[in-house]
Amino acid sequence: MADPRLEKVTSDNVDAALRLRVRPDQERFVAPVVKSLAEAYAHGETAWPRLIFDGEELVGFVMAFFDIRFYPANPDDRPRSGLWRLNIADGRQGRGYGRFAVEAVCEEIRRRGQSRATVTWAEGEGGPEEFYLRLGFRRTGEMSGGQVVGELDLIRAAAD
Repeated sequence: MADPRLEKVTSDNVDAALRLRVRPDQERFVAPVVKSLAEAYAHGETAWPRLIFDGEELVGFVMAFFDIRFYPANPDDRPRSGLWRLNIADGRQGRGYGRFAVEAVCEEIRRRGQSRATVTWAEGEGGPEEFYLRLGFRRTGEMSGGQVVGELDLIRAAAD
């Protein structure tokens, strides 16, 4: 990992984004970029899709969400922000790009004045749970859409 950076999805790079693929054994855990971009379009201001580049090479995709209520019918449900999607290209995993992307999302959440990052993940062998737990996310005991909900205290994480 030389010089990773996030870039907006544009007409110049959208085709490359659509070609991005995770390892075949991970496809059951994360939606393809095309679905994420459709969701970003449909959810406008709450979605934050970004491409992960290392130099000129596209190595991944990350999408954050901001101020979403998981349970709108529950008056005690607070707005959440966090990681919606993370796709690191097949052959590019294990090099720090995922950590870089999660940290960038957390920084954007902090910049927007919030102190917690939320993520959901599908359970199963080969899934992303250990990755998120290593980054400091903790299970909340909730499920959302059949996925485990995890949270990271950004104030505490910044102090560590």
